[in-house]
Amino acid sequence: MSENRWAETAGRLAELEELRRADLTERVRRFVQPTGAERALDAGAGTGALAFALSPWVAEVLALDQEPMLLEEARKRAAPFPNVTFAEGDIMRLDLASGTFDLSACARTLHHVTRPELAIAELARVTRFGGHLLVIDQIAPGDPLLAVALDRFERARDTTHTRLLPDVDVRSFFEANGLVVLRTEFHEENRDLARYLDLAACEGEARERAEALAPDDYTGLVGWYLAVKQKPRT
Repeated sequence: MSENRWAETAGRLAELEELRRADLTERVRRFVQPTGAERALDAGAGTGALAFALSPWVAEVLALDQEPMLLEEARKRAAPFPNVTFAEGDIMRLDLASGTFDLSACARTLHHVTRPELAIAELARVTRFGGHLLVIDQIAPGDPLLAVALDRFERARDTTHTRLLPDVDVRSFFEANGLVVLRTEFHEENRDLARYLDLAACEGEARERAEALAPDDYTGLVGWYLAVKQKPRT
């Protein structure tokens, strides 16, 4: 894998986004149930998957990512989505005013950040009271030993991986920030190992190590969470 993982894989991720776009767009509509008037934030937007999926259902989307190569690929594909704006930004330190979004979201981002609790806190901070927060990410197995083994494989595959969060951690981060979970969904994703390694540009000795650590018949569990930000009790 090259020093800049994203420079090498941004195009592949963008192609995957396009293949999944129709399904993700409909799933977002059904799960989030937006009114159409929302000002939305997609933090850790990557090549725009969630931002593009939100675009038809909300008034506007601000999509932030700290990797310029990912944003470049997103902008190449953004013409059909005039209400999406892209900018550089760090999900753990959002340079945005508090309470300015009706819907704040991140997709497949938390397992890349070193302090996911700070990311959730920042998303909650920039969401207005009564607004919503959407989190989509792979969930760690309930068995701690299986979770450690899976993280070991994921880090061998992709050096930007930190750790998968178990469901209980996601919920505790919400609760700590005055967020009440409205609904959840969990989907299993069967992953072809060779394609999954290719997507991360995992090659050479790193690929051999990842292959040795890979779970048999790898299936990832992806959780969807929608929460509302409640006013503090007085």
